[in-house]
Amino acid sequence: MKPTPAGWPRMSASLYCEDPRAEIDWLVKAFGFEVRLVVDGEGGRVEHSELTFGDAVIMVGSAGKTGTVSPRTAGGPTGGLFLYVDDADAHLARAAAAGATITREIATTDYGEGYWSDRGYACTDPEGHQWYFAHRVR
Repeated sequence: MKPTPAGWPRMSASLYCEDPRAEIDWLVKAFGFEVRLVVDGEGGRVEHSELTFGDAVIMVGSAGKTGTVSPRTAGGPTGGLFLYVDDADAHLARAAAAGATITREIATTDYGEGYWSDRGYACTDPEGHQWYFAHRVR
């Protein structure tokens, strides 16, 4: 038996939202995710969804199930998601145009001789999840 099902990375993330449908639409518009699946639940809930960006997969669902809360309810982000993109400058422009709150302006960070250099930025989405995007410079 293989450790992961076809089309899934070894690790993926889940986001819990007050308005998961709006979050899904926003993630597609602002960050370039593609919707692979949305499972509707009772009363308009999103029980499960799968969004992809290259080989990355995130799941977005309604907060409240099994005690989950959105960052809005928690009073702010409780973690963050990091994603490599092809061009962090262009990605920032797209995200900002869609209303992302930029929490760290675009910058190049050089980790020194023998390590790497990335160019990236940080932002929050409308639900309050913290995101980091970068592309490798060296």
